[in-house]
Amino acid sequence: MTASALLQVAGLRKRFGELAAVDGVELTLVPARLTAIIGPNGAGKTTLINLVTGALRPDSGRIYFKGEEITRLATHHRVRKGLSRSFQLMNIFGRLSVLENVLVPVLSRLGRTVDPFSRLEREAEARAEAEQILAEIGLGHARAHPAGAISHGDQRLLELGMAIAPAPALCFLDEPSAGLTPVERTTVLDLIRRLSVERRTTFAIVEHDMDVVFSLSDWIVVMNRGRVLAEGPPSLIRENREVREVYLGEDALA
Repeated sequence: MTASALLQVAGLRKRFGELAAVDGVELTLVPARLTAIIGPNGAGKTTLINLVTGALRPDSGRIYFKGEEITRLATHHRVRKGLSRSFQLMNIFGRLSVLENVLVPVLSRLGRTVDPFSRLEREAEARAEAEQILAEIGLGHARAHPAGAISHGDQRLLELGMAIAPAPALCFLDEPSAGLTPVERTTVLDLIRRLSVERRTTFAIVEHDMDVVFSLSDWIVVMNRGRVLAEGPPSLIRENREVREVYLGEDALA
């Protein structure tokens, strides 16, 4: 494994029947570099995240995180080692309060679970940490509201708060701007930038919005048909003729 790598993927493959969803991917993510993973529908982006975070088992290949091989490690063990994610589809607990949604992953990281027969006030340490996260993401005012009752934009902020609650070294975000208004999108992007600095969390985002990709990322990985087509800084990807022809089109990077 490369000494400077936070995550390294070597020869990763996953097939679903005749479809090679991930086909020999080689990928390195380094600390403090915000990476965007882009590509057309079916390129293998979400499958790659599922493999790295443990939701799927690879057919072959190896995954290394902070110098340790985690290829067969269970998802919850990966989380405890500092690897987390958000989802393309909203993944919050609608009937729990906003505060309780953040408390769940905080308590999990501390090795405890939410006991429905105990009072959350007894979990002073976890509650204080969850309150701090809500303040950081701008949802302190909504702590007692049912998560299912807040706006879509605030639910995206909450999901981001839940993703950082395990205090990850690396956090994957699957389309964090999906369904947001321009104002909400700006809020979420600014928050990701700020959290990457203040919490020293390295983010990797899967995103279709090219404005988001080029305004937010330091490094771009382009996937196509389960393989890495190109990678590099935004300026290099913007000028890559093959990327234009295969995925983005001539006008997408203008």
